Parts: sequence; C-alpha cells; structure tokens
Amino acid sequence: MRTLTRNRDIEHWDAEDVEAWEAGGKDIARRNLIWSVFAEHIGFSVWTIWSVMVLFMPTDVFHIDPAGKFFLGAVPTLVGGFMRIPYTVATARFGGRNWTIFSALALLVPLLLTLYFINQPGTSYTTFLIIAAFAGLGGGNFSSSMSNINVFYPQRLKGWALGMNAGGGNIGVPVIQLIGLAVIATLGNAYGNASVVCVIYMIAVVVAALGAALYMDNVKNQKADLSFMITALKVPQSWAIAFLYIGTFGSFIGYSFAFGQVLQINFKAGGATAAQAALHAASIAFIGPLLGSIVRPYGGKWADRIGGSRVTLYMFGAMTAAAVLVITASALGDRAGRPTGPVLGLMIAGFVALFVISGLANGAVTKIIPSVFEAKSRSLPGDSATRAAWSQNCSGSLIGFVGAIGALGGVGINLMLRTSYASTNSATTAFCVFMAFYVLCATVCWTVFIRRPSAKSLASDSDVVVEAEALVLEAEAHSDPTSTSSARA
Repeated sequence: MRTLTRNRDIEHWDAEDVEAWEAGGKDIARRNLIWSVFAEHIGFSVWTIWSVMVLFMPTDVFHIDPAGKFFLGAVPTLVGGFMRIPYTVATARFGGRNWTIFSALALLVPLLLTLYFINQPGTSYTTFLIIAAFAGLGGGNFSSSMSNINVFYPQRLKGWALGMNAGGGNIGVPVIQLIGLAVIATLGNAYGNASVVCVIYMIAVVVAALGAALYMDNVKNQKADLSFMITALKVPQSWAIAFLYIGTFGSFIGYSFAFGQVLQINFKAGGATAAQAALHAASIAFIGPLLGSIVRPYGGKWADRIGGSRVTLYMFGAMTAAAVLVITASALGDRAGRPTGPVLGLMIAGFVALFVISGLANGAVTKIIPSVFEAKSRSLPGDSATRAAWSQNCSGSLIGFVGAIGALGGVGINLMLRTSYASTNSATTAFCVFMAFYVLCATVCWTVFIRRPSAKSLASDSDVVVEAEALVLEAEAHSDPTSTSSARA
C-alpha cells in the first residue's frame, strides 16, 4: 500500500486495500487529515478576515459606506473562488505536504498587507480592494486540502472524512470572528486594535507550515491533474453538482462575510452607537458560521447512510423555509421603520438556521462527487484498481472546480445585499432572491439525482444523463452504513 521515503514521499497509496488500511494506513490518513484541517482552518480565517476588519472601520473615519463594505467582502470571495482551480491540481503536481507548507506560508502576504494598511485610514478604497483580493489566497486552500484528503480515504469513508476536513476548515470563519469579538470587547473597535488579529494569525500560519512539514506526506501516485478535471467536466452531473454547491457553500461563505455587517446595520438602525453596534454584531456573528461548520461532517455522515442527493434535497427545502423566516423578519422591520428586539431575534434565528442547514448540505453535496465517479467507473474497461484510480482522480479534480463555482455564490450574496441596501435600504429584496434560488436548487437536485427514470428513458442509449442518475443512486445505496464509526477511530 505504501512505501514511505525520508522526505515523506509515499510512492504508492491504495486506500481501498482493507488489510493495509487496518495495518496502519488509517493512522497515516488520520495524521494527514489533522494537519490538513488545521492548515485549511487558517486559510478560511484569512480568507474571511475582512468580515472582521470592517467592524474596525467606522464610516466617519474610513469613509466607506455599508454598500462599499459588502463589496469589500465580495472581492476575496471572488478571488478565492478562482484560486481554487489551480490549487486543486497543485497537490498532485507538487505533493500534498509540499503544497500545504507553501500555501500556508503564502498567507503571510495578505496578513502583512492588512496589518499595515488597517492602520492607515487615509488609504484609498481601491487600495483596500486590492489588499482584500490578496486574502483570496486563503480560499484556495480548501480545494488543495480536499483534493489531497480525497486520496487518503477509501470510498466507504469519504463522506465523513471530506466532511470533517471541510468542516474543520470552515470553523476558521467563526474562530477569527470570535478573536475579533475578544479584541473589540477588551480593547475596543478602534482601527489600530485590528493589528492584534493579524499578529495572532501570522503566528498560526507558521505553526500550520511547521506541522505540515513534520507530519504530512506526499502521495506520488496521485494524478488529479487538469486532464482529469476536463474528463470530470464532460460528465453532465458535474455541472449539476457545481450548481448545487453555489446554493450550499455559496450560502455559507456569503453569509459568513455578510452576517456581521447586516447585524451592525440593524443594531445601528435600532439606536446603538457605532462602537456599540460593532460589539453587538461581533458578539453574535460568529454563532452561525460556528454551528454551520460543526454540523458539516454530520451532513457527510448522513449522506454516507442514505445518499448525498437525498440529504441535499431535504436541506434545500429547509433552507427555503429559513429564508422565508428572514424575509418575514426583515419585512416586519421595514414596516416598523426600525428593527425591534423580537423582530431582530427572528431575523437572527433565521440567519443561524441558514448557516446550520447549509453546513449539513455542504457535507451532503461533497458526498455526491465520489458517488458519481464511482458509479461511472463501473462501465470502464480494465481491472478494479484502474477503475478506482480513475474515480479517485476525477473526484479530486472536480472538488476544486465545484469549490470555485460554489464560492461565486458567496460573491452573489454580497453583491445582492449591496444592491438591496443601496436601492431600498433593506435586505428584504435580497432574501427573496435567495429563497427563489433555493427552490431552483431543490428542483435541479430532484431532477438530476432523485427522479426515477422511466422505462422508455432507460431503454434509450442516448440518454446518458438518466443512465448516470440511476448509477449514482445505486452507488449511494451500496455505501457501507457502518463505515462512519471506523472513520472516527
């Protein structure tokens, strides 16, 4: 299964070799998973650092209005999305350990830039946009981490492993917001205090790079390169998965950037001073991302048991209901002219529900990816090892592309909120759009992955999409329902 050299290169890794897995392979996989999660965790924190920085940027000092701050949050989301495509294939090209070290140290660039310019309130808005763009480097870490961990775990454990990897990374969002809250609560929201957040993460980056160097491995037979990404994109279901990921991960990362800003606007509208609004917003903003991150592995676990497509469908139905709750609260606040306590509480409850449900849905959608290619590989020529390698490499390549497209949903959320506030001074219109999109996602999920094909459709050789749908359901039905417990060993 493996031959480990001194430079931590594994010449051959076969996660499906059960005997080798039990003989020590699972320990190697777990060790790589732990440090992959930590490095990705720091990447997510740096990626979303501007959701915290804006709380230290009073409008009367930096002269950036709420609409401008929403756009400031959209820029790193956009850049991070694009970075996910090259990051996906980087682990196969350079090695998972090597790339984790490099990508972690690269985060020092946006941290140093933020540390300097957050203390220069006279800096132009364009310069702040450029600095925020560098934070997008942290968004790429997700794809390289997921592609790498996809190699280490067998098909029967991928839902839990990928969910744990992604969920641990996602927790980087609430953690940096908690650190921001601690700074605001103890030192105040003066812009100079934001430097403390930057310094803490500079130290964390060094720890992540050292941990990767000491404890992670390179898998030499990993082949998730651009050719496999092109192959994966020729499968129609790949585009459906990417679309669904816009609704799941796009919601999570978009709301992570926007939640604190929306709260700050509402608290200020309720009569709080700028400092009070920043503190109140910071004290609540981390809750949604934290809960959404914690539940993500359980979305993967649930998907291991009953199928990723079914869980995804249920979650989009629940997200639609949560969006209705936020719309109701927002509309009541608009009618009253200011957000009262009960109305604000209703809005927060709806927002937190969106985080939790999108977290579960993230884990479920991730499970669909290996299920699609495991099912597709059954019709390929060659032995089982060849088919398994094809499935694994296509899955690893697609994860990055899907992550990139999904991140665009976060951009859309921030831009839609920016437009809604600029035109109506309210978020109601934006959430009506989000609700409609969740209904569309549920429809796509049911049509592509749940709907049972008719006998006539199955008889048509040209109906590749319907044939693959049946295979996906079959692959998910054959998932080992007892596998998740061993993944935690």
